Amino acid sequence: MHIILFEDFHTQQLFPATIARPAFSLNVGTYRLIDLALRFAEQVEVIARPYLQTLIDLDFPYLWTPSKTKRSKPILVLNARTVPHIELFQKLQDAAKQGKSGIVRTPCGIACALLAENDCAGNPFPHSDIGSLQLVKLIEDANLPPLDFHVPVMTHVHDIIRHQSRIMNDNLNDRLRIGQYTEIADGVFAADENQRLGQYCVADSTAGPIVLEGNVNIAPFCYFRGPVHVGRNTKIIEHSALKDFVSVGNTAKIGGEVEISVIEAYSNKQHHGFLGHSYLGSWVNLGAGTSNSDLKNTYGEVVMDYAGTKVKTGMQFVGCFVGDYSKTAINTSIFTGKTIGACSMLYGFITTNVPSFVNYARTFGQVTETSIETLVAIQARMFARRNVQQRPCDVQLLRDIYEMTKHERQLASEPLSL
Repeated sequence: MHIILFEDFHTQQLFPATIARPAFSLNVGTYRLIDLALRFAEQVEVIARPYLQTLIDLDFPYLWTPSKTKRSKPILVLNARTVPHIELFQKLQDAAKQGKSGIVRTPCGIACALLAENDCAGNPFPHSDIGSLQLVKLIEDANLPPLDFHVPVMTHVHDIIRHQSRIMNDNLNDRLRIGQYTEIADGVFAADENQRLGQYCVADSTAGPIVLEGNVNIAPFCYFRGPVHVGRNTKIIEHSALKDFVSVGNTAKIGGEVEISVIEAYSNKQHHGFLGHSYLGSWVNLGAGTSNSDLKNTYGEVVMDYAGTKVKTGMQFVGCFVGDYSKTAINTSIFTGKTIGACSMLYGFITTNVPSFVNYARTFGQVTETSIETLVAIQARMFARRNVQQRPCDVQLLRDIYEMTKHERQLASEPLSL
């Protein structure tokens, strides 16, 4: 099978989570869409925003390109915003084996299209690179019948947390089924058979397992309430509490209290403070005492502000969503349902959404733009601390994001001024 993952216009509605990464590499329920695609297909092709292409070529060198071979059959086209749920992929694989063809639509466009082998005989896709708009046109021209199952697609960034709690146990159980894990305590599974919990740690797996990848360092006096997934080379600081649907990427540092949240690779939340119903991108650092609110004082539904548009979440608990490379100072307090752009520095009380590339100290009467050269230098220092080489494409990504988000800072300048 050949799988095509494509980003569409609505990918920007997942900002800030997708501002510095393709939508198919979001960690939701411990899997990325790209991980499952590579597992279920002989060939995986991606169509993404142009400014991410060099990064994708370097980070995913095993992806299909027209120079390698022709597309195999059948062909499965998936929106890159599709929720990476193991049960969905099993349904799609079964449909492909049965020779089904069809399409699944959402209010925001095509979610999925499956072309069985006999439908591909006419070669509806040219043997060349395809753009997102061209791909959609080719699918529409195929006049496929509707498929009889649901394909969940993330529409806004808060959907990451909505689906995190819905699919995480299924995905973790799949990890345990196909992986080589050792049960080191009741309901605690480790990729390294020599992995140990720190002294006086407590683990409650009643609602789901605790799964630890390789070389996880767990200090004493920690509390885990599953389901929890911790990526390789991650450090869990003493007196930490990871509770209920927490997913942590590789090479992170985690401390304090974390609940129903996704933390991408290379991010630090290693001090006391609460993080709940939230998403942190990569290379984020939360200063000591940083906490977010995930519940309104009225106990009502959280309404998000997306570029001036109010969106009802249908959720009572919604925290914050922080873009890559952003930092908070000590004792920063983030109000309910706020988005933080990439590469910003936060101080004091965060009462509004924060654009990318700003020093946000509204509490102290100051909001200023952060220099791109400053962020490039900070990136180099951060990478060096983790023995990661700063590549030209990493620097260019910062420059591209800076230019792409200029309008955010211009639109925000008036209401943010004190």
